[in-house]
Amino acid sequence: MEPIVDTVVLVAISVLGAALARRLGFIAPLVLLVAGLGLSFVPGLPEVEIEPELVLIGILPPLLYVAALQTNVVAFRRALRPILLLAVGLVVLTAFAVGFVVHALLPEVPLSACIALGAVVAPPDAVSATAIARRIGLPRRVVTILEGESLLNDASALVLLRISVGALLGSAVGFWEIAGEVALKAGGGVLIGFAAAMGAAWLHKRIEDSLLDDAVSLLTPFVVVIVAERLHTSSIVAVVVAGLYLGHRIPYLLSATSRLQMDAVWRLITFLLEGVVFLLVGLQIRDLISRIERDLATTVTVTAAVFLTLVLVRFAWMYPATYLARLIPRVRAREERPPPSVPTVIAWAGMRGVVTLAAALTLPLNKDVPNADYPRELFVFVAFAIIVLTLLIQGPTLPVLARRLGVKEDTTAEDALAEAAVQHAASRAALERLEAAADGAPRSVIDRLRALTDSKANSAWERLGNQTQETPSAAYGRLRREMITAERHVFKIARNEGRISEEVLTRAQRDLDLEESQLNRSDD
Repeated sequence: MEPIVDTVVLVAISVLGAALARRLGFIAPLVLLVAGLGLSFVPGLPEVEIEPELVLIGILPPLLYVAALQTNVVAFRRALRPILLLAVGLVVLTAFAVGFVVHALLPEVPLSACIALGAVVAPPDAVSATAIARRIGLPRRVVTILEGESLLNDASALVLLRISVGALLGSAVGFWEIAGEVALKAGGGVLIGFAAAMGAAWLHKRIEDSLLDDAVSLLTPFVVVIVAERLHTSSIVAVVVAGLYLGHRIPYLLSATSRLQMDAVWRLITFLLEGVVFLLVGLQIRDLISRIERDLATTVTVTAAVFLTLVLVRFAWMYPATYLARLIPRVRAREERPPPSVPTVIAWAGMRGVVTLAAALTLPLNKDVPNADYPRELFVFVAFAIIVLTLLIQGPTLPVLARRLGVKEDTTAEDALAEAAVQHAASRAALERLEAAADGAPRSVIDRLRALTDSKANSAWERLGNQTQETPSAAYGRLRREMITAERHVFKIARNEGRISEEVLTRAQRDLDLEESQLNRSDD
């Protein structure tokens, strides 16, 4: 019973923290992290232990899977070069840079252990970065690069971590062994991800029940991770590949009801998982501080050195990676040269999160490294401190930096024009299909469907007009909502008086809710 109570309390606190964040205009991870930090020092509060398997199998896979489902595969493919430079090249450089810096400060600690710490803190997390990026209107290519980096850097960091830990534990590690392990894990992950995605797609195409569609979608990331781990391949790569494939194919696989329901389910799960994770990070600080055996000066020095190394290496990487590649004619012809403000903002968007948390907890125990001076508790504290520092320092200042540098993009008019053009073509196709399938249908029905199609097309074009005046579609939406409110009231009174059953009320409310949700979407 106690674990259930603890879980309910954590979820409740995370929900309250997220609500407070929205009220104050902050991003939820920052508020929840601060809340966890404060609660960790409350006397009498029980310690909360985090199992590595819980993060690696229970939390990280669904978060990555949802992020991959929502990723624009076309934009992802176009930005693949900068994404790989960040997700692979920068991760490796960061891990070794942090490793050498920590080894210089703690020469008695094996270099392999220091590089393992570097691999732990190397991958940024996009939860907070992309939340800020979307809120302040960063260019879509920047958002795509940040999201793509977070999807792929986890795999490279965890593979490098396993190699470093293997060297620490005495396993022979040479160039060919490393290359073979990387190829095996990455290649195997790609194959498993594609195989799982094809299997899930096959099921989705044949399932007609939206609840079963939801169940398959919820199970997919966990099944992928379990299979990939059992076959000793990269579970992160497998989950990302499966999510990217299925996300691109969802419009062809699911019914409208399944898509709406699945989107709501995954949004709720993501909201709860992200909230609990950042709250747990804050709650761990008190216990981590009590376990550190090194003196305060050493702890502060190592933490500060790792933080500065992460920031400086990311900045040092961004400008050559951005501009040197454009010396190649093919790259220069395909990609515009961005102003220096763009790589500057991307460089500062290096907040750490869930992956660093999961990786830190998988560091080997001291008893497993008996013949070396290996300060595991110090390293775990440094990893958690890096999450806190990057979120509390870079998180609030990223919007300020983006505004000062003018890195923003207003795509409202462009999106409205593109939507209107495609909606016009879609309406024309709908009318052609109506003419072909209208044999025997009453004329009043055909006229009604024609009017509905014209209304949708006109509504799309209206978004390009004067936004200060109420458009016909806006007026329709406002008045129809008033009518829906009146209809709901009548149905509820009828149910209360016993004139209709609860089932009748539920069906009527569902129809009205769907119509109102469509009206709300039209106002966005």
